[in-house]
Amino acid sequence: MSAIPAMRARAEHPLRRFLAAYGESRLALAAAGVLLLILLAALLAPFLAPQNPYDLAQIDIMDARQPPGASAFDGHISYWLGTDDQGRDMLSAILYGLRVSMLVGVASTLLALAIGLTLGLIAGFFGGKADAAVMRLADLQLSFPAILIALILLALLGKGTGKIIAALVAVQWAYYARTTRGAAMVERNKEYIDAARLLGLSRASILFRHLLPNCLPPLIVVATLQIAAAISLEATLSFLGVGLPVTEPSLGLLIANGFQYILTGKYWISFFPGLALLATIVAINLVADRLRDVLNPRGES
Repeated sequence: MSAIPAMRARAEHPLRRFLAAYGESRLALAAAGVLLLILLAALLAPFLAPQNPYDLAQIDIMDARQPPGASAFDGHISYWLGTDDQGRDMLSAILYGLRVSMLVGVASTLLALAIGLTLGLIAGFFGGKADAAVMRLADLQLSFPAILIALILLALLGKGTGKIIAALVAVQWAYYARTTRGAAMVERNKEYIDAARLLGLSRASILFRHLLPNCLPPLIVVATLQIAAAISLEATLSFLGVGLPVTEPSLGLLIANGFQYILTGKYWISFFPGLALLATIVAINLVADRLRDVLNPRGES
């Protein structure tokens, strides 16, 4: 009789089980709530921001470097987080910057996941020359620091959202390829794969309908962590001046814009974007850490 509750627990809907597991950790639940607020703020930036900080008609150079809580030169708006050196409202700039940072992080991760997953499945399932070719290419890519590869690519491609996404895809795909290959090598010799072969299913069907679903749990965790890594790397590149142009500012570029004013006491120009970046990365990492525990079958009692 004691086995019945355990069987029922395993039979619960995956979403219900996922939410229940998150509810067991207050820290993970808080991180998920913070991350949800950040995502909503990024999506609704045009409606939430007091001004469009990149519309020249809405900013005034007379309001430049106003401290937090100051009012605009004409009194029509209050700058709760101050303004930067161009008179842009920092709260509005952060909300718009979050949109760009999240777009770059999520888009580059999804594209890298698609490439790495496909190559990893082929390498792990077929083995032989395909495995050797994919793994040697992945080893070559992973032997260099990610930021060095991104710097070289951006030096060749130039600035822009699409270009930095392409550079981040180039430095991320190998993580997914190695993870997928390891999971595929474990799964390819199991009975359900043998049964699929005996039924005469095509290789594509075996790969994507049967093998792929059993390789996804570790990939979901890696992808969540890599979103934070991509956002952090993009911020670093933009801070160095090789990432996004000033017309497409991210949190990293906002931090860079205010860095020269820190020693003059104008701390808020870099501090508040830096705080938003830190909160985003920490929240994603905490969510991913809990996600790993939820998706890890060895963690089940």
